[in-house]
Amino acid sequence: MPGVKVKESEPFELALKKFKKQCEKAGILSEVRKREHFEKPSIKRKKKAIAARKRALKKQRKMMD
Repeated sequence: MPGVKVKESEPFELALKKFKKQCEKAGILSEVRKREHFEKPSIKRKKKAIAARKRALKKQRKMMD
């Protein structure tokens, strides 16, 4: 869980920027967006398979170059 210790001389904007950076690095926002709506297990499997195919194609293209 991201957390930022704010020093007395530190401006709020800087602390907020650090917090947002930590949240992004931890993947919290993407997780929230993913869980926003229920997704059936069959749809999850399809998306996972599509992503795997894309990764394989990308890897194959990279090997060709």
